[in-house]
Amino acid sequence: MQRGLSEGLDDRVSVLYISPLKALSNDIDKNLQAPLEGIRAALEELGYADVDIRTAVRTGDTPSHMRTKMVKNPPHIFVTTPESLYILLTSEGGRRMLSDVRTVIVDEIHAVVTNKRGAHLSLSLERLEALVGRDITRIGLSATQNPIEDVAHFLVGARGDSVDASVAPDCTIVDVGHQREMDVAVELPGSPLETVMSLEVWDEIYAKLAALITAHRTTLIFVNTRRLAERVTRHLSELLGEDEVTSHHGSLARKHRLDAERRLKSGELRAVVATASLELGIDVGEIDLVCQLGSPHSVATFLQRVGRSGHWHGGTPKGRLFPLSRDDLVECAALMRCVNRRELDRIEIPEGPLDILSQQIVASSAATGEWSEDDLLALVRRAWPYRELSEESFGQVVNVLSEGFATSRGRRGAFLHHDEVNRHIRPRRSARLTAITNGGAIPDNFDYEVRLEPEGLRVGSLNEDFAIESMAGDIFQLGNVSYQILRNPRGHRRTASRSRCGHRMARSRNGHR
Repeated sequence: MQRGLSEGLDDRVSVLYISPLKALSNDIDKNLQAPLEGIRAALEELGYADVDIRTAVRTGDTPSHMRTKMVKNPPHIFVTTPESLYILLTSEGGRRMLSDVRTVIVDEIHAVVTNKRGAHLSLSLERLEALVGRDITRIGLSATQNPIEDVAHFLVGARGDSVDASVAPDCTIVDVGHQREMDVAVELPGSPLETVMSLEVWDEIYAKLAALITAHRTTLIFVNTRRLAERVTRHLSELLGEDEVTSHHGSLARKHRLDAERRLKSGELRAVVATASLELGIDVGEIDLVCQLGSPHSVATFLQRVGRSGHWHGGTPKGRLFPLSRDDLVECAALMRCVNRRELDRIEIPEGPLDILSQQIVASSAATGEWSEDDLLALVRRAWPYRELSEESFGQVVNVLSEGFATSRGRRGAFLHHDEVNRHIRPRRSARLTAITNGGAIPDNFDYEVRLEPEGLRVGSLNEDFAIESMAGDIFQLGNVSYQILRNPRGHRRTASRSRCGHRMARSRNGHR
């Protein structure tokens, strides 16, 4: 017999989980299912009525019909990215869905706190709290942050006397340190390193990588550029077999990325060559070894990447660092010394970027209809990066947004009506659409789509600097497969066919093959 009456949970978002990566968001949603099923099983065992706790993910990859469904039937636990949160706070349906949030969790907070994405997120959190109308519990998660007090200030914002960074933040800090034992070492080729790596030294690197991959079950190889990811994948495929190695980076189509992640988790692959796309907390299965080609230029980044291995109870992370030049060797040695001393990079939070402020001012006015300048300035100053924003700087930004700029066709870029007498601002007609379609702090990549003929399937994208110098007939590598360019039309689309020319690379910008 069921004990008590259960009316279920209200259709509202109670917990908002923000992660910096799309793939990480999807993994969080999947990993929530098992504990939620456990809760429901425990309730049934104790004789309580079933409670349906819904979860949902919204990122840039989420189809439009799924987004509409979330607004009509809100989940109780909502997983999203900083950019999607900004869009939801600017749209009417999104504001209704988020109007009763009680808890916000920011995962891998170190990945945004040191750049403009963090400033953007801090303003979004203040807009969310203003929408809810009460204090929201904020939780930040990260394994690599230093000093942790600065990150805590960033998370909770500036309140009252807490605008001084030397004053302890008004929150609870749980610091267990980064004391996990690791097996890390520097790997050097037999030949001396020079200013630039020769082909002979590269061959030694590939041979050593192949030997390490063979000696382990699954290896994750990190590189610093997408071009190098494809190059290393091609050479390792020749040594180990095409079915054993693949690449993973942001230029690949979502279908190819998800397939690489699936094969990696299931153990079908011996090695994956990736950029930062697999760096943060993504569930990558049981990785035995992580190799880093070239210095990652950050102690925290190296620890995050090595931490992808041995990611199970009792496991020991294992990493090998491969310097690629004589100068790189010096940096790698310094990095290893910091790891052995358990030292982390000191974070630096950008102070009040005005371009981000402009976006959020337009979005805030478009969402609410009208703002008092004093109220809006007070909201902005509660965000930690803008705690010392002067009234003069704020006023200059408002004037630019209301007056626009002069062009040969008249004034452009005016998104606000500014009442200078009563000190009020309200949005122009184009404000909401402009705010939603031009928000965020991730730089625009003018990439060319690559579509397979005759199927018309999208297989990925090419950077503009490579694409504009390519010609019909050139062969390039993408996702461990060679493609030949059939035609190069104007715009951001380029067609290709699978090449029969083996793994020959097309001419790149600097003339190398």
